[in-house]
Amino acid sequence: MSVVILLADGVRPDTLDAALSAGSLPALARLRGEGGLHAITTCFPSVTGPAYAPFIMGRFPGPIGLPGLRWFDRARDTCRFPDYTRSYIGYQLDAINRDMAPDAPTMFELSSSSLGALSMITRGLPKRARIGTITPRSAYRAARTHFTGDVAGWLQIDREISGDVVERIRRERPDFVFAALTGVDKVSHARGHEAPLLLDALRIVDRTAAAIRDDAERDGRWDDMSLWIVSDHGHSRVQQHEDLAQLVANAGYRTIAHPWVFAVKPQVGVMVSGNAMAHLYLDLSLRERGDAANARWSPLIELLLARPAVDLCILTAADSGRATVRSASRGDASIERRGGRFHYRRESGDPLGVGCNLDGVCADAAYDATIETDYPDGIVQIAYLAGSSRCGEIVLSAAREWDFRARYEPIPHVSSHGALHREHMLVPLLVNRPVRGHPRRTVDVMPSALVALGRSIPAGLDGQPFV
Repeated sequence: MSVVILLADGVRPDTLDAALSAGSLPALARLRGEGGLHAITTCFPSVTGPAYAPFIMGRFPGPIGLPGLRWFDRARDTCRFPDYTRSYIGYQLDAINRDMAPDAPTMFELSSSSLGALSMITRGLPKRARIGTITPRSAYRAARTHFTGDVAGWLQIDREISGDVVERIRRERPDFVFAALTGVDKVSHARGHEAPLLLDALRIVDRTAAAIRDDAERDGRWDDMSLWIVSDHGHSRVQQHEDLAQLVANAGYRTIAHPWVFAVKPQVGVMVSGNAMAHLYLDLSLRERGDAANARWSPLIELLLARPAVDLCILTAADSGRATVRSASRGDASIERRGGRFHYRRESGDPLGVGCNLDGVCADAAYDATIETDYPDGIVQIAYLAGSSRCGEIVLSAAREWDFRARYEPIPHVSSHGALHREHMLVPLLVNRPVRGHPRRTVDVMPSALVALGRSIPAGLDGQPFV
């Protein structure tokens, strides 16, 4: 038995479905005909890195220590003096494995043999089983490609990674494979999610799946192989960039934000991910999360709500699992998670567009109540992120056609992700055999892989198996 997960980083289900229906991806279309294509929800924040955790760990990223691509360490027990900040973009990338909760096992730790390619999460994966590891030469190449906006260069990296993955699977026959191909995401950021070059990125995924299948059929392994194509987030067009860090600084707060995270007695940390979501950490002298509802922060909150870039302003409570969701045009509502039950109460409005109050419903019922809204699975995702000790007092989800980072990107982003909008939250799950029930979330993939491999499912997972 084996499970191979190919992650087409950043592809939306409607984009993949259109390419399949047009006949552009014959190998993936064949898989859809034999198994099926499902639209499921990713996690919040919907950003690469934290959004890999559901596939590899079956857990939402916030509660296991990954609240975003960038965050501030209030406890000062993980990140280093003097700034106590984390960014998984750059030299701190490897820290992601140390930052995750040690009692949350990875698929690499639970499998007898594994292979990983371009996975930001590698805990439990032997170095010899890693494809695309950082070396001085590869770091220089990636940096040059990144800072020059060389999209064709990224696709060439995908082709090389694809060839290595196919060859290693053929030769080593690992039980579990997680291979990320990042071309779709890179094309989307630089050219847009509708750019013609995006199809070239998807064709690399198609050829990878075809080669893996051809080898497995030739060797008699196909009947025992689960081949799944997934994504960690979607994309949507960006036309305007809010310089969130500068906005907060101009309001009179001493502010830190990447890449400049050093300041004398900073007051507010602005940590942007994706770039369509952000954590704001208030009063950085505190060692524990404060309360954004404090009147001291009302002017900042009102300033944020008045900005066209801000769609949702989420105020988290000092005690985990509670949050207030505010929208300038749709009013306020409260969210709370108590045990495995979720509550959504409209206060002055219905910012998530649910249409009713929810009182003590299970996660699946909360999912069903929100799946057709603009914020699919929004209640569950906000509650879990608010429950993270590393979450900011304020969490922002960007409005459509906006993001929160106007400076320091090597090329202007014309498409972004990270927010709670359905274009960011809905991702494809393409399987080579029919599944039972109704797959809902990316956290369902990891327990399903364990079932497919005949392994037991550890306690504490946030997902449910669909096989």
